[in-house]
Amino acid sequence: MKVLQLCNKPPYPPVDGGTLAMNSITQGLLSEGCEVRVLSLCSDKHPVLESSMTETYLKATRFEAVKIDLGIHPIDAGVAVLCGESYHVKRFISKAFATRLMQVLEEECFDVVHVESVFLTPYVPIIRRHSDAKVVLRAHNVEHTIWQRVAQSERNPFKKWYLKHLSLTLAAYEREHLNDYDAVVSITNNDAQKMREMGCRRPMLSIPFGITPETDVQVDEEPDSLFHLGSMDWMPNQEGVRWFLKQVWPLIHQSMPQLTLYLAGRKMPDDLMRLQQEGVKVVGEVPDAMYFIASKQINVVPLLSGSGIRVKIIEAMSAGKVVVTTSIGAEGIGCTDGKNVLIADTPQQFVEQLQRCVNDPEFRRQIGANAAQMIVEQYGNEQLTRQLLDFYNQIVNRD
Repeated sequence: MKVLQLCNKPPYPPVDGGTLAMNSITQGLLSEGCEVRVLSLCSDKHPVLESSMTETYLKATRFEAVKIDLGIHPIDAGVAVLCGESYHVKRFISKAFATRLMQVLEEECFDVVHVESVFLTPYVPIIRRHSDAKVVLRAHNVEHTIWQRVAQSERNPFKKWYLKHLSLTLAAYEREHLNDYDAVVSITNNDAQKMREMGCRRPMLSIPFGITPETDVQVDEEPDSLFHLGSMDWMPNQEGVRWFLKQVWPLIHQSMPQLTLYLAGRKMPDDLMRLQQEGVKVVGEVPDAMYFIASKQINVVPLLSGSGIRVKIIEAMSAGKVVVTTSIGAEGIGCTDGKNVLIADTPQQFVEQLQRCVNDPEFRRQIGANAAQMIVEQYGNEQLTRQLLDFYNQIVNRD
């Protein structure tokens, strides 16, 4: 099967949750003998990291990227407000990308055009005009719910209004265009249900992010260490970390002063990099995510908003780490509180769950072991890719 994978940012090297999810699709399809070509947007925020791209990847995918300006421009944002358009989507429209996409589609035929994220939906009409391929949306999130939740927690009246406007226009766009595709692949059952409720009538498959657990990471685990790892240019991560530092960490540090919290991730805001808070170490971007995860004891993920699936939680669970997260953080993962994850939605609950882990090492180890076993059983990339290929074949052979 020949697949053209369209990406809203370079999927390789996999440096955050979104790129990990996209690259798992690429690698899974290649391992099953598919021919995959990757065409991507890139930007100052998400550049092409040429020095980190292997010859093997470039040869296998014939990777190309087209530069786009994803900066926030007040005039364009204002026009979008006045016209009732989704500024989120509008920012991803590029004449250069449209031209290159047309050229690629005219150069060769594909069975499936796999579109990563609803933000690339404006290019579906071009695909229809220049290809007979089936067009499949990989929905990493129900995007408007992220902004809806962020707006609900915002206290500044103007920012709250604008965030609500962004969520409403994005919701309208998603409802209007979900049926532009021949099929939709959601990342969680929750998201699939939401899209059905929004009016999606296309064939739908729900498969999570696939992972191939790393077994050769050799590093000593630092005692009494907590960590948060995530891309810090994603607003829900910023929101959650700031809430945790203000509302939760003082209580934890008071009751368990021996604990150290490590904050890691790409694009760490300057004010957090300069943070001077007792017991907290801000390390920013780390060269090897799995090595960093293996070196720490307990993963805290205090998400207050978001949608889809938290890939970094899946990675931490695959490494046998206890994850203490909110109900929103655990959404869509299929985990069970007290068995393979620990849920905390209030500051006091975070304290209680962490006290349990610290005071009962055997309990902590068992939760971690259960988590790793769950990932093996439910998130193996090989089995998920086969499900995806079966779905592709149904769509391609449907007519």
